[in-house]
Amino acid sequence: MAEPLSPTPASRPGLQPALNVVGLGHRYGDRQALQSVSFDVAPGESFGLLGPNGGGKTTFFRIAATLLTPTNGTVRVFGHDVATHPDAVRRCIGMTFQSPALDDRLRIVENLYYHGHLYGLHGKSLNQRIDEVLSLVNLTDRASDLVSTLSGGLQRRVELAKTLLTKPLLLLLDEPSNGLDPGARREVWEHLRHLRQTESTTIIVATHLMDEAAQCDRVGILHEGQLVASGTPEALVSEIGGDMILVTGKDLSPLAQKITQRFDQRVEIIDGALRLERAQAHEFVPELVEAFPGEIDTITFGKPTLEDVFIHYTGEQLH
Repeated sequence: MAEPLSPTPASRPGLQPALNVVGLGHRYGDRQALQSVSFDVAPGESFGLLGPNGGGKTTFFRIAATLLTPTNGTVRVFGHDVATHPDAVRRCIGMTFQSPALDDRLRIVENLYYHGHLYGLHGKSLNQRIDEVLSLVNLTDRASDLVSTLSGGLQRRVELAKTLLTKPLLLLLDEPSNGLDPGARREVWEHLRHLRQTESTTIIVATHLMDEAAQCDRVGILHEGQLVASGTPEALVSEIGGDMILVTGKDLSPLAQKITQRFDQRVEIIDGALRLERAQAHEFVPELVEAFPGEIDTITFGKPTLEDVFIHYTGEQLH
């Protein structure tokens, strides 16, 4: 009988980080998917890896989950190297994939039983753990429902319950709100917050959604395989150091050049608008309108957001 994949005493959080990434790189033939990525995640912390599809998030998750051997660099989970000690890493982690991994012909509880058996869980201990995870995600009264009858949000909660069955110390969530409506997304994140409060689980989220990343303790911006910035959402926003101004008009390129020359101001053209970062925008906007009265259609300004941080570091909007 296989031993249950539950955390070993040596894997318990101590002084070492929950996740330690140093100089991580990976290539698919001629394409560099990850390049010199380094960061740490502390035990019990939530970390959001923010970036577009194709930016390297899924490659990183596959490496962290021991499904892919990195080309260079190291990844350690509670001190265990993913390349040299994959079995020890697997005892520490739980993974929720971007694509559904449930059998919709089975009931919720049957999905959990089969998953538990795959990990060597059985008998009274498995029954008890199923009761615990169903309670964690508020699905106790739906245990006998067929998965095919559940909404997308409820199915995502079953995915979480399945992942939590083995009491992972580190939870890897790849686009956890993929395909969910706003209400279902809120439900998933409420349960993740409850999980951290009750289980002290370390959570790493790969997402392209700003509001998801903003709910994490810290955020890393992954762009074209490189980690271009990391920090708390508040600290990243504060680095902008000014207000955001968006200007629309008919001929943006000539207008951008004129603004740069007149005010010594950096101007970017992104998605059909001029984007400026400027302190005291409420004082600058009247000057801008007065200087180019016939060339500006609309002008708006406000405090920077995490989306502005992403644009600041990448020069692109995240769609």
